[in-house]
Order: sequence, then C-alpha cells, then structure tokens
Amino acid sequence: MASVLSHARYGKDKVRVFRIVRDGDWHEVVEYTVCALLEGQIETSYTKADNSVVVATDSIKNTTYILAKTSPHILSPALFALHLGLHFVNKYNHISKSIITIEQLKWTRIPVGPNAEPHKHSFVRDGDEKRIIKVEVDATAGKDKVKGSVVGGLKDLLVLKSSGSAFENFLRDEYTTLIEVSDRIFSTAVDYDYNFILPDEHLTIEGLKKLGEISRFEQVAASARQITLDTFATDESASVQATLFKMAQQIIAENPTVGSITYRLPNKHYIPVNLSFFNGLENITPPEKAEVFTPVDAPSGYISATISRQ
Repeated sequence: MASVLSHARYGKDKVRVFRIVRDGDWHEVVEYTVCALLEGQIETSYTKADNSVVVATDSIKNTTYILAKTSPHILSPALFALHLGLHFVNKYNHISKSIITIEQLKWTRIPVGPNAEPHKHSFVRDGDEKRIIKVEVDATAGKDKVKGSVVGGLKDLLVLKSSGSAFENFLRDEYTTLIEVSDRIFSTAVDYDYNFILPDEHLTIEGLKKLGEISRFEQVAASARQITLDTFATDESASVQATLFKMAQQIIAENPTVGSITYRLPNKHYIPVNLSFFNGLENITPPEKAEVFTPVDAPSGYISATISRQ
C-alpha cells in the first residue's frame, strides 16, 4: 500500500531557562520552559534519511540560550517567543514556520520590613500557576510576508470559595442522585487561553517593541488573571458555566486586542462527611451547613467554553 508524508515538524522540548536582568542592585528574574518546533522543506530527512536539511535540536536549544542572553525582550514571554520564532525562519531558508511554546513559572518578590517593601533581589514561588504563551511564526507566503499568531494564557491557578456558589434547578431524571444545594464549595484549577488580534502586516524582529505596545501582551495577562480572580470571588455563582461566561465577557470587553478566550474549569469536589454514626453528629443536612469535607480528585466535573468577540 502506497503512503506519503503529509506533515512533519520537529524541534527541542523542555528547554529550561532562568534569566536574571540586573539594573544595579534591582533584579528582575524569569524562569521559562521552552518548546521550539520547526517546519519547512524537511521531508527528505524522513523519506530519504537526508540529515542535511536538519537543524539539529541541540542547535535549537543553544539558540534558545543565546537569545535568552541577548534578546531585549526576555522579560516578555510573548515577545521573546516571537523573537525566537523569527530567528529560525530568518536564519534558515528552508524553514518556513516555527512554533514556540513558553511556560513561565511564578516568582514574586518577597515583601520585607514593617512596610512589606518588595525586596530588590529575593523572590518566592507563591503558587503553582503557570503563564503560557504559544506563538506561530509563518513564512510560508515568503520571507518578506511573515505573519504571526500569539495565544496567551494561564493554567494551574487553584482557587476555592467556601460560599457564594449554588447548583439548583438542573435536569432531573431516573439517573439523577445529586442533591440541589443553594450554597456550596466552589473550587477549580483555572486553565484558560486567549487569542490576540495582531496587526495584519509583515512581522519583523525590529518591529517587536512596537507590536508589544500595540498588542499589550503583558497588560492583557495581568488583566485576564485579575478579572478571573475578582469574578470568581464576588460572583454569586449559579453554576460554573455562568461564572465562566461572566469572566470571559469582561476580559473581552476590557481588552480590545483579545479576539477570543477559552476556559477549562475542572471541578475540585469536596464531599461532606457523614458523621451521623457518631452520636448523631450532623454534618450532612442541610448541605449548606456542612463543615467537614473529604477532598475528592476523581471523578470530577469538567466545564469548558470559548467566548469570541463579535
């Protein structure tokens, strides 16, 4: 049976980078995990065992470290990813597309002293959340017609509210055992990504600073996170779905460079413990008064939706 290579890409994954940017004794730090993949005229490396078209993945790793040292955009994961992607399509004539994904770990300045002033060079990992950037640099239309796409996001932002969440009036049939509740624990590991609306023009390394000013990559990241937390905390939630929609609506309304946003919100369930066997100790009825719970990992609800700009 005949077969054909219909698509190919390759590169280097899990390139871990930590960078210090010093301004006197005031330091900025970033920690990234980078995945850099390439596409182009590389089919003969698969079909003819021709390695002459292969930019070695070790070279891709080295390039990542070199640009981490030399790029003026290292503190912005979106701009750094674009810089890295543009380097590959500009450097190698046979490479027409690069796909760069960056996962940024959280480092926050340690507040010190009676006024809790941010320390100049000391940081704490105060959460497992990770900022995500996915960039595609596309030169398939020509090296003078390079286009880009940028997706930003966040994952593993664990949140919980012990009140202000209900789940009632859902469909009931012969398969339903869930009890309606007017007040419950609402917890989830927030995972979202949003697509940027970029200017329809040739993408260049020299134009990255201006692109950052127009697209507001850093401001959107901060805005999306804060809106998510504010809405989660203050919304009298009728359901995860309803709260999700309010978050997304506000992000799009307040950030004109965002075209759409997708949320993925897995439920983190907390099940009230039945203590009635112990001298009638009540912890189940009414469910709104439960105080002792068992955290349950699985099975869990999973709610997702994409909200787009009209």
